[in-house]
Amino acid sequence: MGSGNNKKRKHAQYTQDGPSGDSNIGVGGTLAPLRGEPTPDQGPEKHKSDSEEWTTVGRGGKKQKKNSNYPNIGYSDLHKLHTSVNINHLQALVLYCLADAVSPQFVSVRHHGMVRKAVVLLVPGLEKGMFDGTIQLDELEELPVNLPEAHNGANGSMVSSGECGEAVATDLETNGSNIKPSPKSPDDYLPTPLSPEKLPVPLKPLADIFSHLWPVKAPGDERYGKVHSPLHAMLNSAIPKTQEEKKEGKQIKGPQPAREGKNWENKRTPITTFLSPAEELEENDYILHPASFNTPAGKEVGLQRRMKSKQTAEDGWLDTIVDKLEDGIARDEDIEKGSVTDGRSILAMDCEMCRVEGGEMALTRISLVEWDGNILLDEFVKPDKPIIDYLTPYSGITPAKLENVTANLKDIQDRLLKEITPKHILIGHSLNADLLALKLSHPFVIDTSILYPHPRGPPMKSSLKWLAQKYLGREIQKGHGTQGHDSVEDARACLDLVKMKCERGPQWGTSEATVESIFKRLKRTPRAGSSNDASNHGKTGAIVDQGAPERNFGSMASYCIGCADDAGVVAGVKRAVLGDADGSYIPGGGADFTWARFQEIAAFRGWWNDHRHQVSGYATHNSTSTVSSSTALAEAVTKTVKNIKAVRDVLPPCTLLVVYSGTGDPREMARLQEMQRTFKREYAVKKWDELSVKWTDTEEQALKIACNKARESLGFVTIT
Repeated sequence: MGSGNNKKRKHAQYTQDGPSGDSNIGVGGTLAPLRGEPTPDQGPEKHKSDSEEWTTVGRGGKKQKKNSNYPNIGYSDLHKLHTSVNINHLQALVLYCLADAVSPQFVSVRHHGMVRKAVVLLVPGLEKGMFDGTIQLDELEELPVNLPEAHNGANGSMVSSGECGEAVATDLETNGSNIKPSPKSPDDYLPTPLSPEKLPVPLKPLADIFSHLWPVKAPGDERYGKVHSPLHAMLNSAIPKTQEEKKEGKQIKGPQPAREGKNWENKRTPITTFLSPAEELEENDYILHPASFNTPAGKEVGLQRRMKSKQTAEDGWLDTIVDKLEDGIARDEDIEKGSVTDGRSILAMDCEMCRVEGGEMALTRISLVEWDGNILLDEFVKPDKPIIDYLTPYSGITPAKLENVTANLKDIQDRLLKEITPKHILIGHSLNADLLALKLSHPFVIDTSILYPHPRGPPMKSSLKWLAQKYLGREIQKGHGTQGHDSVEDARACLDLVKMKCERGPQWGTSEATVESIFKRLKRTPRAGSSNDASNHGKTGAIVDQGAPERNFGSMASYCIGCADDAGVVAGVKRAVLGDADGSYIPGGGADFTWARFQEIAAFRGWWNDHRHQVSGYATHNSTSTVSSSTALAEAVTKTVKNIKAVRDVLPPCTLLVVYSGTGDPREMARLQEMQRTFKREYAVKKWDELSVKWTDTEEQALKIACNKARESLGFVTIT
């Protein structure tokens, strides 16, 4: 009975049933396919072979001739996708056509070796709702439910927590079914055919270029309400692993050991390179030292903030004796040749805390370890308030350990003021918590939770235990959850992590160690028809963007073209693809790969979080407005679509064209994230009733909904 050829019919096959729902299940209908005969409701001309079930998309969305060597992209309605297409899949398509990547899973590419060039356009601001009518381009555009901002960008004023709570509650009541989205059907991952008759006027030209609209999932983490960079996802690619590395990875439990890329080179770096600037310290909840402020006005603002938070000398806080940041710079004669310490003194610090009356965390142990590994200080501390929870499974502190302790917080502070000079650098993991318990501020800090960023980016941070296992091959905190941590062991782990960073270089421990620029990867790929020797520099890449694209992602590109507006981007793409007539910058024949970005729609819709990206000719619709002019939006979309078509028209044959929007609407998510940051800042120093913004499970669920919406983007692919 059970035949290996028995398969459940896919969704697309049901669309072939007759209008009455008859699926031809009968003797004749069953035997006809087996005999190779047409079914009763089909003429002979409608019978398709398996190869004809694939729609071949090539020049301008038109079908290519059979048996042609011309490259084309195919897609079948019967092809079942098990996951949504993401930006990495689009990148894989580019690298499959131009470099050494494996074939993409969401489409088939015939004669991919014949693809000569690839052009990728990022067009933020485009949304699927513009194509299905959800966002009207000829009437007023209804924006999503608008949550009041925690801070008003114009004057910095706060909104009441009641207003925020009511808005979020209304949003959840309206969209309650979206809090826990139903499981995705495979059909939700399939593309939508583009029909000119069904598209709004501004979007009709796209149907002449592309045959399908693909739903694309932007990178991110809905659990933490974060969307990752669509530029990073496209322009950085994972370094391919060798077979040995893949086999070794399967045998290892826990964090995979850090590995070096094929072209990795150690770069010995002075420790001062890794000092956190004041802005980074403030973002990570550090109390800024007065010397961190460059101007008297800034210093006064910092003092007022600390007075409001009760973090001044009158409240038991101390600042290390540093008048200005320049005091920490060592003289040249004091710097030992070849030393990475740069003439500075290094102290690794770790503290253990217990909970005291009032719910505060109080210092109960402090450990300081010097650069050479010697223990400078390791003492238990008696809190001023009674302990209500020793937190032994984590702190390792017990009543017996504190029984005969007489040293208090003031004694430790006095000792530290004598030990810590302007030349000292403090090292620790999430050191802000230790300094908060010590009621101490110091301007020179290296935090290993910042130094080794989490693979998925901030605000997430890797644990010290995970970092030690991955980068040091060391098991620490074995007593976590039972006997607690050893502060000396943790301090030494932080010290060794920093030493390794100094020896390996700034990129060690970041994604750059396992990820490389797509431009660098292309340079390793020889051009078609050329020999793979030293004279062959590989394929070239260009980046075209507003501003100065050579600073960040364009640093590895062969050519960088800065533009003032989207019209300049069109001209820049033409120049990058075809080359300069005189070969002055880009030689004739142009670059093999070009990435560019159109920004006018995003700027018009107020998707940027600052005013540096405002585009001339359009008034930015900020995130606090409830409706925007659909006519003006249609004008912005029309202009951008014309720019896409202008790029398409200048592309030579056999060029892969990819257009993607990057993300969905991020404004609601950005407002909720700002609200969450405000809550965390206030919650650390205020009582619940004094908070101007309150963060509960209601807001947490709203952030997940907004993050999910922000990750819904779209894409188009074709070969000219």
